[in-house]
Order: sequence, then structure tokens, then C-alpha cells
Amino acid sequence: MSYIHFPIIAVMLLFLAAFLVVIFGTRRKNLRRIIAMTAAVISFGLIFYLIKPVMFDGEIISYWMGNWQPVEGYAIGIGYEIDALNLFFALLVSFTTLFSGWYSLRYMERDDYLDRYYTLYLMLSGAVLGLVLTGDLFNMFVMIEIMTFAAVALTAFRNWTAGALEASFKYLVVGSAGSSFVLAGVILIYAQCHTLNMAQISSILAGNEGLTPTTVLAFGLLFAGFGVKSYIVPFHPTAADAYTAAPSSVSMLFSGMVNKAGVYAMIRLTYVIFRAMDISAVQCLLVLLGCVTMFVGVTMALAQHDFKRLLAFHSISQIGYVITAIGLGTALGLSGGLFHAMNHTLFKGLLFLCAGAVFYAAGTTNLDKLGGLSKKMPKTTAIFLIGAFSISGLPPFNGFASKWMIYQATYEKAVTTNNIGYAFVTVVALIVSVMTLASFIKVTQSVFFGQLKAECAEVKEVPLSMRIPMWIMAGICLLSGVFYNKVIDWLLNPAVAAAINVSNYIDKMMGDGYAAAAGIRNLEIQGATLSFWNPLMWLALFVVVFFAVGIVIVTGKRSRGQVLTEGEEPQAKYDAFFGGEKALPSHVAGGDLFWGFKQNWKGYFRFMQRAHSGIVNDYALWAVAATAVFIVYLFIFVH
Repeated sequence: MSYIHFPIIAVMLLFLAAFLVVIFGTRRKNLRRIIAMTAAVISFGLIFYLIKPVMFDGEIISYWMGNWQPVEGYAIGIGYEIDALNLFFALLVSFTTLFSGWYSLRYMERDDYLDRYYTLYLMLSGAVLGLVLTGDLFNMFVMIEIMTFAAVALTAFRNWTAGALEASFKYLVVGSAGSSFVLAGVILIYAQCHTLNMAQISSILAGNEGLTPTTVLAFGLLFAGFGVKSYIVPFHPTAADAYTAAPSSVSMLFSGMVNKAGVYAMIRLTYVIFRAMDISAVQCLLVLLGCVTMFVGVTMALAQHDFKRLLAFHSISQIGYVITAIGLGTALGLSGGLFHAMNHTLFKGLLFLCAGAVFYAAGTTNLDKLGGLSKKMPKTTAIFLIGAFSISGLPPFNGFASKWMIYQATYEKAVTTNNIGYAFVTVVALIVSVMTLASFIKVTQSVFFGQLKAECAEVKEVPLSMRIPMWIMAGICLLSGVFYNKVIDWLLNPAVAAAINVSNYIDKMMGDGYAAAAGIRNLEIQGATLSFWNPLMWLALFVVVFFAVGIVIVTGKRSRGQVLTEGEEPQAKYDAFFGGEKALPSHVAGGDLFWGFKQNWKGYFRFMQRAHSGIVNDYALWAVAATAVFIVYLFIFVH
């Protein structure tokens, strides 16, 4: 069989398995497991096989459903087109599907209605894989709809837990708003171009002299719709609720591949369909959104008392890094963004599995009710530390390599454009990384170290079948950090080249010479290079860290004991002690470790608490208002 059929088989196999689970797996536990895992393994294998022809040999695969090829230069059928860019994301999707399913075999065994769980799991995975592989804009919307409703149902799967139904309803409302924005954008594009094929749309838009008001409006709607699926600020609150309420294996799916689908769509939108990344206003918009997202995410994480909710806000924050990097419009920036997207799939998926292991063993993820689990779960503790080191950007783990690429890319952008604003972006990225490390110190102390809680005395290590996928992911976090140059050469540079060389994408789908006839001009940027030993970069890093430490010292001196709000009672645990007190074991709970920091920033945290009201009407209003702002911005600055 020719491998050009592999992408569509990989997608359809997941959908087929979902229906087979319903038909044959309702009463047979082992059979539904076999169906689900067989589909996940084969789908991953088919996608993995394409690395050589697509990544190494530079081939672009086009596949027309039902052999409906273009007629008289117009695409009338649904086409799948696989270049190195969407194959990169397809690898992330199929990897996440496989390891989440593997983990689910034991993790979900205590739940009921698992036939429905595996059906939804396969539907979600098939939809995300189809989204990143399709070359048709409307087919992308269809996959978004399947993805959204499967995610809503999986969020509410454990409907007996507090907040699960509410979280799924919020996800449904805001997610449907995002889908509506995408549909409206697709309709406008079709009215303008009379085709839904992304390659042909790109060539037609290139033939227009500048963007028309219709296409600018369509761009704004699509940008907002894909932003909802990426969970960037201000579309993020529903994601935090969904990640927390869903089973940890589903949280891994959300963090590892669902938000990556939104990121992929934004890259395809800005780099390929509209080729807008040489417009400074678009670059500034993406970078600004990325910076705000990473800062809001990490500060909200510091304030959390639940393990999974903290990870949820960190997931939002790390997506901010990715959006910032791809918004730079440089090869190094795009490479750093793609590398961090890959690393985020690995270390954040690993951390969610660790949270699932804690819940499986202790029955809670409340930081204030946990402590000392390293004595009972030493292997899970070691795995967690690898994930924590990776997300915090500590060498030699993968998070350090991708974050360093982003630091270097933002700094070089500041130098080449003589724009001090990009240097400020470097500072923000560094400070957010320090705050990420701080919040994981909090989790480590609250969950795994410190005094063992009496409620956790009977906790035992999770089964080996749950630890094996965690160990594999932890090993990849280390290997991809040590051998970062191989990741750049084998995966990142081909994906970046695919995003930049739009003419190759168009010609493969529509025929040789089609792009040249439309006057397509590729972005003129070179492949990524990375240097860890640039003395100027290390000097900048030292200055930023020194500056950050100084701020902490100064703000710390300003604190004079407890800062109480009106009606708040003093807390005895902050009283002064002078000796002779009874010796009692003390556990630093989730809300205590950075109490002073939160007191000094109490105005900011009060504002964020009011903003995150939990009311779905407010979040829907945020989505609509932000979309309106994006459109107005684009009409003013994009021509």
C-alpha cells in the first residue's frame, strides 16, 4: 500500500474504532481496551512512518477524498495535504493519543461507563488529527466541532465530582462561540474566493492588491476562533475549569493536543493562508497576546490550592511562550515556538499524569490536604521532579533548550529591528520562567515533601502500568534536551521551512506553477541556529535575574507583618514566637509558601479574582469583546 493513504487511514481508523467500541465493547472490558489501543498504536505507527518521506526527504503528500481533484484550476473536493509542518503536529497528536490511552487502561478502571469514555477519547483524537492534516478550511471547521463536543462530554465524564458539569457547560458556551467565529470566517472566505482549499485560498488572496475589508474581517474572526481553541488570554478561564474537572488522562489530551490544534491553526492562518507574518501589526498582536497569556497564566498558578488547577494555568502560561515565539516572524522564533509546543506536550502531559497518580493513590489533588508523599510514592516523586525541572527551564531538560531559543529569538528581534519592546519581551519570558520554578517549588513542598499527613498514611505507589508511560515521557524530556540539535535538524527545521515556503504547499495541491502564476512570495528567513554560549545573552540573563532578585528584596522589605482586608481575622500561624513553644510538626501548605508575595501583590490578585468570576456570561462576553477588539485593530493597522 502506498504511504500516501496513511494520513487518511490514521484519521478514519480512530473514528472507526470509536464506533466499534460502542458496538462490541459495551459489556466486554478487554475487547474495548483492545479496540482502542490497537487503533491508537496503528494510527501512531502510520504517522511515524511518514517522518522519512516528509521530514527527511522533503516530500509533500496530497490526497483527494474520492479522487475529486481540481477541475479547471479550482479545488472542488476535500483534500488532505501533509507537509513537515502539520506532520510535526500530527506526531504530537498521535503520541498524546497513544500515551493517554495507555495510562487510561489502569487509571480509569474504577470508573463506570468506560465504553462511552473510550468512544469519546477516540472521537476527540480522530478529530484533532483530522484537523491538523486536512487541507480544506471547512473540513477543519467540521473537525473543530467534533473536537469541541467530545471535549465537553469528557470534561463532564466524572459528573459526580464538584464542578464537572459546570466546567463542561462553560466549555460548551465559549467553545461554541469560538466555533461560530471560525464558521463566520470560513463563510466570508468562501464568498470572497469561491473555494475552501487552503492552498488555493492562499494563492487567490495573494493575487488581490492588499487585503479587502471582507478578508480582513474574515482574518479577525478566524484569528479569534483559533485563539479560543488555543486557550490564550482572554479565552482561557474555561480551559482552567475543564482541565481541573476532567480525568487526568483527559487533561493530558487537552493540554497535549487540543490546544496544539489551535496553535497549528493559527500558524497555518498567519503564515500560509494570509501570509501575514511580514506585517508588523500582526507580529505585535501575537507577541502581545503571548506575553499577556504567559504572565497571567503563571501568576494565577501561584494562587491555586489544587494540583490540577495549578497545572491548568501553567498550561495556559506555556502556550503564551509558543504564541510569543511564532509571532516574531523569524525562523529562530518559529523553531523555538514549535520546539516549546513539542516540549509542552511532553512535560505538561507528564505532570498531568503525575497529578492523576496522586489522585489515584490519595483520592485528592488539594494541596492543603497532601504532604510527604515522597515517602509513600518515591518513583512518582522522581518522575514529577523531571517534569517540574523541564517546565521550569532547567538544564539539561528540554524546557531549557526551547525557552533559550525563545529568549535568543526575542533578543535578536530587538537587535535587528532596533525595537526595545522585544527586549522587554525577553525580560517577561525570563521572569515568567522564574515564577514557574517558584510555583513548582510550592507543589513539590506541598505534595511530595514535608510532613506526611495522617490521611495519607495508607497511600501506596501507583501500579507499574501507569508508571511506564510516565517514565518514557520523562526519558524523552531528558533526551530531547540533551540532543536538542537533533530535534532541530530532524523536526524543527523541516517544519519551519514548510511554514515559510508557501509556494511548495500550493503547487503540490494545485499543480506546478500555480503559486508562481499567483505571484506568491515566500518569507525570506533562514533556518534556525541556536547558541547557548553567546556571552552577550548570558550577560543579559544575569542582569535580568539580578534585577528580579532586587525587586523581590525591595518588595519584601515593604511587607510589615499581616496585611488584613476589612473584616478579615488575624491568623495565628503568622504570629511571632520567642522560644519555649511546644514543638509541633509543621507542613507548608499550598497557600503558605508564597504568602508574602501574594500579600504584596494583593491588588493584582484581587483584580484577577474579580475577573475570574466563574460566571459563564462574563467569559462569553470576554470572547465577543476580544474578537471585536481584534477586528478593529486589524482594520486600523492591516491593509
